[in-house]
Amino acid sequence: MATFRKRPGPGGRAAWQAQIIRRGHDRQYKTFDTKAEAEAWARQIEGEMDRGVFVSRAEAESTTLSEALERYALEVAPKKKDAHRDILRCRRFQQRPFARKTLAAIRGKDIAGFIQERQADGVGANMIRLDLALLSHLFNTARTAWGMESLSNPVDLVKGQRPKLPGGRDRRLVGDELPRLLAAAHVYGGEVGPLITWAIETAMRRGEIAAMRWEHLDRKDRVLLIPETKNGTPRQVPLSTVALGVLDGLPKRGDGRIWGMRPDSISQAFERVCKAAGIEGLTFHDLRHEATSRLFEKGLGLMEVASITGHKSLQMLKRYTHLKAKDLVGRLG
Repeated sequence: MATFRKRPGPGGRAAWQAQIIRRGHDRQYKTFDTKAEAEAWARQIEGEMDRGVFVSRAEAESTTLSEALERYALEVAPKKKDAHRDILRCRRFQQRPFARKTLAAIRGKDIAGFIQERQADGVGANMIRLDLALLSHLFNTARTAWGMESLSNPVDLVKGQRPKLPGGRDRRLVGDELPRLLAAAHVYGGEVGPLITWAIETAMRRGEIAAMRWEHLDRKDRVLLIPETKNGTPRQVPLSTVALGVLDGLPKRGDGRIWGMRPDSISQAFERVCKAAGIEGLTFHDLRHEATSRLFEKGLGLMEVASITGHKSLQMLKRYTHLKAKDLVGRLG
């Protein structure tokens, strides 16, 4: 049977501690502002013990979100492909006031408030989606791997309040944008010019390009192996003569990597080049979209394009493929 005792609380206010000692279970105790709250909690816990469904909430009620984020950054994030970004995301979460709450105390309203704050800061829907994905994975990991089986996932409670992702981008190079882009890249110097050409010739993702290694190049068969991709399936990319020419113009690095720039550096350099060229609304990822569209315009079939780009489904591929209507007229007869 539960016992209750009155004890001093914060700020001089009285508090009530409920304690349950029962054979076969660890001692359970929790402090409340009122005796009624303590009694209600005790009835719930003892009822669960009677039915054989009790799971201790002690760890979830004593571990703060900040502490859980620290453990996630040390144990989980390093095993993921985007480890550096996830660790940075953990650090940003730790700076928020609700990170001081325990995992068991975080509710859907806390997540909804976080979403509203991010939107007020002008953060894009996809970035918020990635934040929520990490937070959701943390709660699921705590429940399944860290022994906090009683924990619920508050992120699941706000599915209807998540910001709607924008439709797929359809930005393509128009007019003389490509020569202007390459001219500005030449002035900028470094690898960004060859990177632009390579992206348009191969439709590779930014991260895949940054991870390229000479050992994965088969010059005889003119293919490049991508051992690790976004969807987890390795693939080989056929190389055009232009793409091979790009590689021929690159110096060999001592570390085996083909490019010296990392993903974020590629995007930053590309943004500066676009600004110098007077081109607006173009991102480095749009070059993958441009390259994919060009493959279709060359007459390649759906499966052929998918084998080059690595898209898993037709729906995903359609997001990147916006053919120029005037180039299709001749096929209609």
